[in-house]
Amino acid sequence: MQWKFELLMKPRDVPITEGPVWNGEHLLFTHIHANAIMQYDPKTGAIVEVRKGTNRTNGLCYDADGRLFGCCSGGRSILRFDPDGKNTVITDRLDGKRLNTPNDLAVDRKGRIWFTNPVNSGNWDKDSKMEVDHQSVLRCDPQKDGTYTTTRVTFDTTQPNGILISQDQNTLYVAESGYKKEIPRELRAYPIKEDGSLGAYTTLFTWGADHKGVHRGIDGMCLDIDGNIVATNGWEESGPGPLITVFSPTGRVLETHVVPAIRPTNCCFGGPDMTTLFVTSTQGHFFKAETNRVGWAMYP
Repeated sequence: MQWKFELLMKPRDVPITEGPVWNGEHLLFTHIHANAIMQYDPKTGAIVEVRKGTNRTNGLCYDADGRLFGCCSGGRSILRFDPDGKNTVITDRLDGKRLNTPNDLAVDRKGRIWFTNPVNSGNWDKDSKMEVDHQSVLRCDPQKDGTYTTTRVTFDTTQPNGILISQDQNTLYVAESGYKKEIPRELRAYPIKEDGSLGAYTTLFTWGADHKGVHRGIDGMCLDIDGNIVATNGWEESGPGPLITVFSPTGRVLETHVVPAIRPTNCCFGGPDMTTLFVTSTQGHFFKAETNRVGWAMYP
């Protein structure tokens, strides 16, 4: 079955939609340079702005209790978007140094927030300077007093992007997605140890280090109920083009679906039966496609 993508929102003057998440009733996504969180109602088709002043927030994620967290690229922080309108800073530093531009995040059943911390020059101010001298995956652990501690957990990434936690909570999937030609784009699987550290990764899929035309690896990804990884990847410059690719947990390519945008950014399942895939793009699109797969998320 080839998925047919229906355009729900056309690109605006400001680019980049990202971070789609389903809450059981509505689909939320970020409009990075509009500094907003948007909400789509599948019953009416209405798309409205529900949060302003998000300071270039990128990825979104719910925890098991339905609290919404986001990667605030402009604020170089992880935020919790409270129902009263307050934006609570979870972390904005590692070892006293300001974060880079947090990109994507995943929350596990223990309430730990795992997030990628690359440098995305388009999502912070031109005069911003890099203080953390690496681009890694970090983990925020909740403390009894409501604060969080922040720890570096990868020491072998150069520009991590999308991130997921497996249903059994034993594997962290990370997209290694830098554009340098000498570094391969990869989908990696890291075993999560009991103490929260990571074991040596397995490369599930690689786009290679292409010196003739850089292949764009994974940007964002989500899971289906069978544990497969559904990912946005590819672009207009080279390779097979902009795609949704479905990978098995062992890295086998099960399906590919062409996306009508030059660079899809992220995706998630939603709708009453969790069979609708929603997709965002660098141009600012918002699509949906009816699929033959059932999505999975920890919440709702």
